[in-house]
Amino acid sequence: MESKKYLVYGRPTLGSDMPQMLLEEIGAPYELVRVGKEPADIEAYRRIAGTTKVPALALPQGGVMFESAAMCIYLAEAHPEARLAPPAGTAEHGRFLQWMVYLSANLYECCRRIYHPEAFGGPSGAELVRSKASGDFAAMLAPVVAVLDPYILGQDISAADFYFHVLAGWHPDGRDPFNRLWPALAQHASLMGERASVRKVEAQAP
Repeated sequence: MESKKYLVYGRPTLGSDMPQMLLEEIGAPYELVRVGKEPADIEAYRRIAGTTKVPALALPQGGVMFESAAMCIYLAEAHPEARLAPPAGTAEHGRFLQWMVYLSANLYECCRRIYHPEAFGGPSGAELVRSKASGDFAAMLAPVVAVLDPYILGQDISAADFYFHVLAGWHPDGRDPFNRLWPALAQHASLMGERASVRKVEAQAP
C-alpha cells in the first residue's frame, strides 16, 4: 500500500534532523519514526532500510533511501517550488552538488571519527582517532565558511545550508568556539536559527 507521506527514520540530534528540516520548509506531510537502540530495534530497522545506519527516508510513492545528503538532494529536486536548490544543469546547481558532497564526505565523516572512533582505529587506536578528528573539525569547516555570503550559494538559501548548519553544531565543544572564530559562521547560525523549520526540529527531545 502506498504511503501518502514521507517517513523519516532516525533520532533527534542526529542526521535525521536534516531531511526533517527540509520537509518542514517544503511543507510536505511526514512522520518521524524513532529508531530504538536495542538489538531488536536495530534489526527491525535494518530490514526496512537495508542498513543499520540512521537516518532513512521512506518515500510517499514507495521505496526507502539512506544517506542523509542524498535525501536532501532528492527532496530539494522533488519539490522545486520550495527553491532549496538551483535548477539542474546550471552552474549554481553544480556548486550546490559540490558542497553537498563536500559536507557529506568531509565534515560528516569528521564527526563520525569523533563519535565512533573505534570504527576507524579499533579499540586501541580510538582515542587517537577521536583527538585527531576533533582537531580536524575546524579545517573541515573553513572552506565552507570562506564562501558564506551569507549562505553557501550567496544570497539564496539552499538545502546545503540546512545540512551544514546541523553538522556545524556537532563538535563536542558546541558552536560557540567556531562562531567566535568566524563572524560569517556566527551570522549563518543566527540566520538559520531564526527559521521556524530549524527551531521546530532543534526543539525535539533527544
